[in-house]
Amino acid sequence: MSHTLTAAAAGFGTGLSLIVAIGAQNAFVLRQGIRRDAVLAVVGICALSDAVLIAAGVGGVGALVVAWPGVLTAVGWVGGLFLLCYGALAARRVFRPVGALAAEGESTGSLRRAVLTCLALTWLNPHVYLDTVFLLGSVAADRGPLRWTFGLGAALASVCWFVALGFGARLLGRFLTRPAAWRVLDGLVAATMVALGVTLLVGA
Repeated sequence: MSHTLTAAAAGFGTGLSLIVAIGAQNAFVLRQGIRRDAVLAVVGICALSDAVLIAAGVGGVGALVVAWPGVLTAVGWVGGLFLLCYGALAARRVFRPVGALAAEGESTGSLRRAVLTCLALTWLNPHVYLDTVFLLGSVAADRGPLRWTFGLGAALASVCWFVALGFGARLLGRFLTRPAAWRVLDGLVAATMVALGVTLLVGA
């Protein structure tokens, strides 16, 4: 039971660290939440899309490792190095912030337009495949039989983040539009990514 909870918690922390990075998708969700415009649909699309991508990563990379156990070493090295680079970039943003999460702009004005915009920001972003499919998949593969528990934790992190960002936008908006807030978040992201990267490299 303790191993299951540990895997789920690790998945939650890893998923959250990847999701909270400043990006167009988060800005869009925050903007929709502040204006209370198609919030349920937007939050649902983001969370469901992440769940599908996480499942693809856990299942795809996991199946590859099962078929060729030696792949786990290569996946561990590549994933570990990527995590260290990701953590270094987040650490750099702590000292050289790129700015706050902007929520300005015109309202979408219709549910259809909001849905299409959200789908485009989610599925046409190449980084989402690298982060969610490969990176989470490689970290999950290191968990062996508990990789799906890890993936479930990551998917739960996505749900919690987007629900909080969308429906709590009125409260979170003032906090997340401050550069200092993102420096704190980036610091936590950097620490998490570096720790996970070192763990993968040592395990490989």
